[in-house]
Amino acid sequence: ATVYGIVKQSNGYIWVESEPGRRTAFQVYLPQSVSEAVKAASPAPPEMAGRGSEIILLVEDDGAVRKLAATVLTSRGYKVLEAGGVKEAEDLIQANSGNFDLLLTDMVMPGASGYELAQRVRSRYPTVRVLFISGYSQGTHSWQGPVQSPEDFLQKPFTPMSLAARVRQTLDSAPAPAVR
Repeated sequence: ATVYGIVKQSNGYIWVESEPGRRTAFQVYLPQSVSEAVKAASPAPPEMAGRGSEIILLVEDDGAVRKLAATVLTSRGYKVLEAGGVKEAEDLIQANSGNFDLLLTDMVMPGASGYELAQRVRSRYPTVRVLFISGYSQGTHSWQGPVQSPEDFLQKPFTPMSLAARVRQTLDSAPAPAVR
């Protein structure tokens, strides 16, 4: 699903050929990349983008993604509380008396979804901002509940800069209305 989402998001397609018991071949077709001259003319994002001192509750069941996100955010000054799932996140919320500024949560996790967790958090702490991340594309409804706006969602895989920038953007935005 992640590879398919990346390829489709890049305006490409995948061709599969399979012979049972013999072989399977995948061909990935992507559009030609932008020329070096166009890349050089594009302004680079500011290196300091996405810095802060807020507390972020990061909920991600994939340990490698969680560690990368925590490292990126910590290096930019944020305090990160890490949870590998919804139950662990709820324990951290209880232990910290809801003292966090942003819930950064994967949408699809075993047991309960990130959307369900966001509903619970927003019902108790309405000023907490929420940013959803997922390997599924935003239009995919494989989770319960819609993402309220494109600003509430960050597609995986993401770059450290895009993560930091989106986190800063979400923290600087007005809190969303309570999830119903």
